[in-house]
Amino acid sequence: MSARIGVVTFPGTLDDQDAARAVQLAGAEPVALWHGDHDLQAVDAVILPGGFSYGDYLRCGAISARSPIMTEVITAAGHGVPVLGICNGFQILCEAHLLPGALTRNESLHFVCRDQTLRIENNRTAWTNAFESDQLITVPLKNGEGNYVADEATLDQLENEGRVVFRYVDVNPNGSRRDIAGICNASGNVVGLMPHPEHAVEELTGPSTDGLKLIASAIAALAGGGVLA
Repeated sequence: MSARIGVVTFPGTLDDQDAARAVQLAGAEPVALWHGDHDLQAVDAVILPGGFSYGDYLRCGAISARSPIMTEVITAAGHGVPVLGICNGFQILCEAHLLPGALTRNESLHFVCRDQTLRIENNRTAWTNAFESDQLITVPLKNGEGNYVADEATLDQLENEGRVVFRYVDVNPNGSRRDIAGICNASGNVVGLMPHPEHAVEELTGPSTDGLKLIASAIAALAGGGVLA
């Protein structure tokens, strides 16, 4: 029986269908979840996709972090369920305090859209165990508020505990502190990143199929084959 991975749709979500397609291509079953529900439909893992939930009013992800479905996601994450936040989903995870820090305006004050090289800094999480340590991957990036910030003590803690999962290589597109592109919680089941692996799942649309390995990692972790941080 294939893993069931929920994909949450908030008002303003743009990439839920892309995330669902990535889940399907990786061999799992995508399950549509609605922001206003209190039911995760017994999914095995959850993806919070990218977009502009609630128009990015107040702060990016601030309203979505307080939606009914996030109450269930927070509880599930506490029980070890794999949760992946992509772009706006990463912002939501930070606003929900599942991950530390915050995402602010790009240092350039411009929206950035490019194919981005990342280094896998931690391949022991529920979403990266299919990669090699220090492996370089290429996935699209598109954001206006992708500048990851945290105080120095938090940044040091993330570094010392191996919780920096993805790091920008060659170019830091948004000014993120210490070139951080993605991080995880202490248990390694909750991961957030700004680039979009769901747009790197087919050779035709490229720039790679590296994004499929994030879903494959979650499937392996659920099957007991993944090693958490």
